[in-house]
Amino acid sequence: MEASKSKHRHFVIYKPYGYLSQFISHDSKQQSKKFLGLLHDFPEGTMAIGRLDEKSEGVLLLTTDGKTSDHVNSGKVEKEYYAQVDGDISEEAIQQLKTGLEIGFEGEKYLTKPCKAHRLDGVPHLPERSRKIRDDRHGPTSWVSITLTEGKFRQVRKMTSAVGFPTLRLVRVRVGGFHLSALMQIGGVIEVDKLMEEDFD
Repeated sequence: MEASKSKHRHFVIYKPYGYLSQFISHDSKQQSKKFLGLLHDFPEGTMAIGRLDEKSEGVLLLTTDGKTSDHVNSGKVEKEYYAQVDGDISEEAIQQLKTGLEIGFEGEKYLTKPCKAHRLDGVPHLPERSRKIRDDRHGPTSWVSITLTEGKFRQVRKMTSAVGFPTLRLVRVRVGGFHLSALMQIGGVIEVDKLMEEDFD
């Protein structure tokens, strides 16, 4: 039987560095920016579920279904990030990330919720970023995994900066059950039949 024309469509993409997590802007200052529509011929009404800032990369879910978007943004779904930070991150800093700390949000102080965090052993296998990260001549860097269920604007960057280790590269590697491994080509797009609730467990 022919699929209904009203059937929703869903995508998982690897958002590249330098792209905005949107399709169009009416802000004249953003007209020279790169938008998601450059990556694929998405259907009308497609929206990003949550956002990654312009300098961040990784897993981004897209859908034409507002209800699915609301569920992912409800604070019940885990989002895991790999952050390359400036310096050799300490165990004390990791513990601060885990237990919660104050960051600035919309001009107010915000206490982050407890989260999962651990230092990665070595450098994770990720595609090379389009814009080079500074090299080791400027000092050591290290990698940390941070898993949140909340998602304030630039939260991971603000968290690592608050503990003294600013983020140099940020890659979201997982949203619920959707992993970056299936999208290892930067700009990769996969259409999925549906975004099931169990995919976010």
